[in-house]
Amino acid sequence: MGTEFPGFSGPSASTEAPLEMLAACHIRIERQCATLERLAAHLPAHGCDDQARLAASNIIRYFDTAAVQHHADEETDLFPALLESMAGSDAVCIKGLTDGLSAEHRRLEALWRKLRHYLQRIATGEDATLPPEALEQFNDLYASHMKREDDELLPMAARLLSDHDIDRIGRAMRERRGIEG
Repeated sequence: MGTEFPGFSGPSASTEAPLEMLAACHIRIERQCATLERLAAHLPAHGCDDQARLAASNIIRYFDTAAVQHHADEETDLFPALLESMAGSDAVCIKGLTDGLSAEHRRLEALWRKLRHYLQRIATGEDATLPPEALEQFNDLYASHMKREDDELLPMAARLLSDHDIDRIGRAMRERRGIEG
């Protein structure tokens, strides 16, 4: 396996540009999902070697922190801002979209808890594999979820939200991450 297996750099974006930061997070999530797949393929041949333990630890750290913050950025700040920006039937449409995405967050979190259990065992060197069905469900749901956000939600937010709304979302993201500014 190459050196990219246990970790890698991802695209950077700043809370000064919160919509771009959310989109960049999707790229990092895609990379973590790809690492999960590589880890699943690695385990049968190599077991819980150093690379597998490091990859499992990195995946856990990412989905326990950055992914949780990402969902909170959307549900606590972005979704309400979008709903406040609209009135009438447009708000009903946006509410349907944001409610659906929030429900997907709950399903992703439930699938993550299942995968995390196995990853924790791998990270500590226990002989474990990743259940293919759970891995496939997690990666497939994340892929379709992010596509929906990238194709519908973020372009809508860029069109509808004011500079003040975007600044407010960025401030909330910084506070959530303990970033001064």
